[in-house]
Amino acid sequence: MKGVCRVINIEKPAHPFSLKQHSSDHLIIMTSEVIIDVQPKEISIALLEDKSLVEYQNEPRSVSFSVGNIYAAKVKKLMPGLNACFVDVGYERDAFLHYLDLGAQFSSYEKYLKQVQSDRKKLYPISKATRLPDLQKEGSVQNTLKVGQEVLVQIVKEPISTKGPRLTCELSFAGRYLVLMPFYDKVSVSTKIKKGEERTRLKQLIQSIKPKNMGVIVRTSAEGKRVAELDNELKTLIKKWDDAITKFQKTTERPQLVCEETSRAVAMLRDLFNPTYDGIHINDHAIYEQVREYVKMIAPEKAEIVKFYNGQVPIFDNFNVTKQIKSAFGKTVNYKHGAYMIIEHTEALHVVDVNSGNRTRSGNGQEANALEVNLGAADELARQLRLRDMGGIIVVDFIDMNLAEDRQLLYERMCKNMQKDRARHNILPLSKFGLMQITRQRVRPAMDVNVEETCPTCFGKGTIKSSILFTDQLESKINRLVNKIGIKTFSLHVHPYVAAYINKGLFRSIKRQWQMKYGFGIKIIPSEKLAFLQYEFYDKDRNFIDMKEEIETK
Repeated sequence: MKGVCRVINIEKPAHPFSLKQHSSDHLIIMTSEVIIDVQPKEISIALLEDKSLVEYQNEPRSVSFSVGNIYAAKVKKLMPGLNACFVDVGYERDAFLHYLDLGAQFSSYEKYLKQVQSDRKKLYPISKATRLPDLQKEGSVQNTLKVGQEVLVQIVKEPISTKGPRLTCELSFAGRYLVLMPFYDKVSVSTKIKKGEERTRLKQLIQSIKPKNMGVIVRTSAEGKRVAELDNELKTLIKKWDDAITKFQKTTERPQLVCEETSRAVAMLRDLFNPTYDGIHINDHAIYEQVREYVKMIAPEKAEIVKFYNGQVPIFDNFNVTKQIKSAFGKTVNYKHGAYMIIEHTEALHVVDVNSGNRTRSGNGQEANALEVNLGAADELARQLRLRDMGGIIVVDFIDMNLAEDRQLLYERMCKNMQKDRARHNILPLSKFGLMQITRQRVRPAMDVNVEETCPTCFGKGTIKSSILFTDQLESKINRLVNKIGIKTFSLHVHPYVAAYINKGLFRSIKRQWQMKYGFGIKIIPSEKLAFLQYEFYDKDRNFIDMKEEIETK
C-alpha cells in the first residue's frame, strides 16, 4: 500500500503497555518508568521504555508551563491582511490570534464576558447565558474585534524562535478522562473507542450530567469507567472554569493569568499515565506529594507506584538517564553497528542524514546492507523525534535503495514506529531522490541539549592547573566552607573517576583524611553529569552552594 501515512490524534492518550513477540515465542512485557529530577533551578522528566530513554523534558522552575494557561488580555493590534490580531499576554513578543481561532462560539463568549463584568459581586452562571449564532468562517477580524477589546484566550503553542505564543478563544480544560469546553454544548467521544455500545453509554452518561452550555470531549481513557469517576472529574473541571471566570470578573489588570496549567510533572503525567507503569520515581518531597495525590485521585489502587527517591547518587545517574542524554543528543547520533545519523536544526525545518559509517558490510550485498542501515535509522529516528520533541517539517536523507519493495518496507517500518508518538504527524513515502518527508505537530521548541559545553574548569581558555593539584584545590574549598562560612554538613559532587580516587583506601583515603580534619559531615557523591575536573557543593537540604571562582584556573 502506497500513499500518505496520516495519523491524527484529537487527544493525547496514555501509553499502552505493548507486547513484543520474542523469537522463542515468549511474550515480553514492555516496562515503563517515569523519572522526575527536581533541582533548585530546573525540573527534568524522563520517560523510559525497557530502560531506554524515549521522552525527555527540561524546564527552568522559574518559568511556568504556558501551554494551557488562560489569560484575560487585550487586543493590541489588528492585522487585516493576515485576518488576525496580536494580543498582549505579558510575553516579550505579542501573541498571535487568527480569526479562525476565535471559535464558532465567540459571539456567545463575548456577550457572556460583558454580562460577567457588569456585576462584579455576583457571578452570572454560564447555564443562563444566551447562545448567539455561530461566527461566520468567511468573516474578517476587523469586523469582529477592535483594538483594546478584552478577550479570554488560551495558549496552544509556546513562543518558538522569533514567534510569540499562538492563541485560541476556544477554551478547554483537560482532565484524565474528559475535556471540558465551555459554550461547545456537544458531547464527542474519542474515535479510538471502537465499541458502539460503549460509545453510546458514554455519550448518554455525559449528556445527562453536564451543565447547559458546556461541551465535553470523552477521552480514550474513559472507556469502561463508572459514572461516579466521570462525574467527579467533570465537577473538578467545572470548578476550574468557575475559578477562572471569577478571577476574570474580580480583577481589572490586563493581561491577567486567570487559569494556570497544573505543575509540569502532573501535566505530563496526566497525558502519559498508565496504571501499569512499574514506577514513578521523584527526588523532591513536595512534587512527590503532588504526583501521589494525583495518582490516588485517578487510580487509587496504583498509588504505591509513586516512589520517593532519597538516595545519595543523583536520581538520573541511578536510573542511567544521564548517560543516555549525553549519548542521544547532539549533532551526531550513533546507533547499530557503527552507523550514525547527523541531525541539523534550521529555522524552517529539521534535516537528518543517514550514514553507514565504518559498519561492516553485509554478506548479502550492498542493497541488503543499505536496507539494514535504513531500518535501524527508522527505529532510532522515531525515538529521536519523541525525545527531542522535533516538530514542523523533518526531511530524512536515507541511503539510496534500488528495489521498490525495500523502499516500501522502510516506509511501513517508519509508520509502525511512529504509532507510539502522541503528536499528530504525516509521513510521505520515499521520493525519487531517496528523501522521506515527515510533518509533526509542533507545540513547543524542540528539545536540544547541548552536550558539547565550554570547559567548566578552564572557562574556554585551554589551560588549567595541574590535575594532581585538583584535590588540594577541593580541600581549600572545604576548609573555607567549614571554617569561614560555617557549613559543616554538605556533599561534594565530582566525576565518578575523581570520586573513586578520593575514596581509594579504607582508612587512608583522602576522604577519611578530610573527615578527620573537617568533620564527618562531608559526603563524596559521584555524578555522571559532571566533567572530569568539575565539582559542585550542596548543603544538607540539597541546595547548591556556588564555590566556583574563575581565578582558580589562572
